[in-house]
Amino acid sequence: MKAKELRAKSPAELREELLKLRREHFNLRMAQASGQAAKADQFGKVRQNVARIKTVLGEQSRATKGARK
Repeated sequence: MKAKELRAKSPAELREELLKLRREHFNLRMAQASGQAAKADQFGKVRQNVARIKTVLGEQSRATKGARK
């Protein structure tokens, strides 16, 4: 998922996507803890996408605060 695509989404959509990614991250951790073979590269990808969404949410939040002043 690219940041450009995320910037086109509304904050509500981003929060929903963030929730999905957090659940996926949790499921990956549980699979690893139970000994199931999880794809090791997925951990980093999910964490990166979570950070990307949080960054875009922060940008949007600062943009609305700046517009209100």
